[in-house]
Amino acid sequence: MVVSLSQLFKTFDASHPFTVPANWLQGRTIYGGLTAALSLEAVRQSIPLDLPPLKSAHVTFISPSTQEQVFFSKVLRQGKSVTTVAVECLSAGELTLQMTMVFTAHRESPLQHNFFQPPNLEAPQHLASEFERRKAPPCVYNFDMRPATGSAAPFSGANHPELQVWVKHLDAEGVDPVVALIALADALPPAAVTVLTEPVPLSTVSWTFDIVSAPEAGGWFLLKSSSQQAAGGYSLQDMEVWSEAGTLVLRGRQTVAVFA
Repeated sequence: MVVSLSQLFKTFDASHPFTVPANWLQGRTIYGGLTAALSLEAVRQSIPLDLPPLKSAHVTFISPSTQEQVFFSKVLRQGKSVTTVAVECLSAGELTLQMTMVFTAHRESPLQHNFFQPPNLEAPQHLASEFERRKAPPCVYNFDMRPATGSAAPFSGANHPELQVWVKHLDAEGVDPVVALIALADALPPAAVTVLTEPVPLSTVSWTFDIVSAPEAGGWFLLKSSSQQAAGGYSLQDMEVWSEAGTLVLRGRQTVAVFA
């Protein structure tokens, strides 16, 4: 049975163990972007505070999450404008994920600038759904993916390890926009796979990201990732998520283990 993101979150209760549907698996574990999104939703449900918007997060993927997930949330500190919260996710009694989130209230400041430049790319409505899904995990099929013109493809032997793909949830109705964004932001394979020619095992070790601006519900997002350095079996990649209107909504970095 295929369970959409919308259906999944309607049944999620952070106070009880949660079984993730099989169509959200990624290899031998649950799709990491979903577990991170569930961690934020667990905070929303279990922390009795009027939290300001999420600004930054650091996720450590410790071990595969293969069975029921249990989430534990804790406020580390609540200040006047910044609140820090930690979440642990356990599966089969093993710690699988730790996530530290920073929520920040708006403060008036004369310091304002923005040097991010949106990519000049064709709109997704004019592109075909031709993203390489060869041997792709089940979680990939929860998204509509349309490669931007000129983007490298996974396992294509490309010279430059970069992916630029328009991505949209098939159904995220009723899901908090930031929760839905986190569930989408990690949907692409690591950019380093573009220089390879055959699929290999991959595992995200850590993921740090900042919410640059509030995302709108639904719609298309451009996911851009580029491997800046790879050696010793690990790739360091930068990640950006842009709205269709050309607004940067998320910026991050991942360390990825590549077993090649």
